[in-house]
Amino acid sequence: MTKIVAQKLKNLEAQGVKEVKLALTDMDGVLRGKYLALNKFKSVAKSFGGFCDCVLGWDCNDQLYDNTSFTGWHTAYPDARYRVDLDTERRIPGEEHIPFFLCEFAGNDGNDLHPVCPRSILRRVLKRAEDIGLGFTYAFEYEFFVFRETPHSIREKNYRDLTPLSPGMFGYSVLRNTWLSDLFNEFMEFFRKSNIEIEGLHCETGPGVWEAAIMHDQGLAGADKANLFKTFSKTFFLKKEMMATFMAKWSMNYPGLGGHIHHSLYELKTGRPCFYDPKAPSGMSEIMRQFIAGQLKYMKPFLAMSAPTVNSYTRLTKGAWAPNSATWGIDNRTTAIRAICGDEKSQRVEFRVSAADGNPYLVAAAVLGAGLKGIEEKLALGDPVKGNAYEIQERLQDKFQLPKNLRDATRIFVKSKEARDIFGDAFVDHFAQTREWEVREYERHVTDWQMQRYFEII
Repeated sequence: MTKIVAQKLKNLEAQGVKEVKLALTDMDGVLRGKYLALNKFKSVAKSFGGFCDCVLGWDCNDQLYDNTSFTGWHTAYPDARYRVDLDTERRIPGEEHIPFFLCEFAGNDGNDLHPVCPRSILRRVLKRAEDIGLGFTYAFEYEFFVFRETPHSIREKNYRDLTPLSPGMFGYSVLRNTWLSDLFNEFMEFFRKSNIEIEGLHCETGPGVWEAAIMHDQGLAGADKANLFKTFSKTFFLKKEMMATFMAKWSMNYPGLGGHIHHSLYELKTGRPCFYDPKAPSGMSEIMRQFIAGQLKYMKPFLAMSAPTVNSYTRLTKGAWAPNSATWGIDNRTTAIRAICGDEKSQRVEFRVSAADGNPYLVAAAVLGAGLKGIEEKLALGDPVKGNAYEIQERLQDKFQLPKNLRDATRIFVKSKEARDIFGDAFVDHFAQTREWEVREYERHVTDWQMQRYFEII
C-alpha cells in the first residue's frame, strides 16, 4: 500500500466517514455501484475488489445478452476485479458525508487494462496519444428534456401525454430561465459542489429542454464528469418529482438531443496547444487538419460507438440539427465536424455526431482514436463545406455516407481493422455483439407505429 493510499484512508477515518459509494460503468454508460462500509472499502482501496461481471453482460434493462462470448451463462458470471480510482473522490450534495469514487474493471493480473471495460478502452486510446507525446483536452455539452413526471407516472401514462417542465419552442429564452431561475441556479450550484463545473446553461428549442456545457478537462476526467453529469442530473430532478431524459429523440415533433464533444490536443512536455498555427489558413495547424481528416475517414466505421442505440438514428436525419454524412466546415453547424477557429487557447473541434444517449467513454475513445489515425497516416484534409451541408450529401462518396441504422453501423464496425487496432479485438467483438442484441430486442417488439398502421387496415 502506498503512502498516498494510506493517507487517504486515514483522512476518511478522521472525518468520521462510515461508508463510501462506488460506481462502475456498463457498456451503455449506465453507472452501476454500491455502498461499502469504510472497513470494507479500506481492503478494496489497498488492492482490488470483486464485482459481478454481469454488468458487462446485460443491457440497460438488465436483460442478459444471449450472444456474447466474453461473458455469459457459459462463464457463470464470476466476479471481475475492479480497482478504485482514488483521484475521483467527490461529495454529492445531499450525501456530503459519503465520499463517492469511480472505479474501473481491471485485467486478471490486476494491472493490465480490462479488455472491454469502457473506461479502460478510453484509457487505452489516451495511452496511444501519450506514446506520441500528445494529451487530450475536451468537454461534453448535453441537451436534455425535463418533465414534470416521475418514474411511476410515465409508466402509468405509458409514456404518452407527458407534461414538460415548460411549454413551447423557446431556445435561449431569458423569460423561461428567469421564471425558473431558482431551479437553474440550484442546478448549477449542485454540480459546482460535485466538482463538475457547468460552463454554460440555457433553454434549448423545445418544451422543457435545457443544454449544459461542462467545463473542459483532460484525460479520463472529461468523460468521468460527463458520465456523472448524466446520472446526477437525473437524480437532481427525481428528488423534485421531475425527470430528465437523455434519449436521442423522444418525439418526432422536436429536435433530437446532442451530446457533442469539443476537443483539442496539446503537447505533453510543454502543455502547448497543437491545433493553432497563426501562419496557416484559418489558423489550422497541420496536426489539426490531419486530426479532422482522420475523424472524417473513420466516422463511418466507428459510428456505432457514437450512435449506440436504435433510437440514435432517428436523430441523424436531414435538416434536424444533426449530421448524416461525414462532412466538415468552419463554424458550420450543418456539418458533422465543426472547426472552431480562434486563438491558441480557443482553437478546437466540435464533433456533432454523438447524441446524448452515447457512453461518454466510448464517444471520447472513438473521437480521439479516429483523429489519431489521421495523424499517424498523415491524411490530407479536403475543402470545408460552405453553406448547407444537407444539400450536398447525396453527391458525397459512399465512404462519407453514414449508416442509417444500428444494424448497418454494427456490421461495418465489427469488420473495421482500424477499430481492432485501436480498441482491441475483445472490445470490438463484445461491443458489436451487444449492439446486435439491441437491434434484435427492438425488432421483436410490437410498436405503437405498427399498431396504428396495421391493426385496422391490413
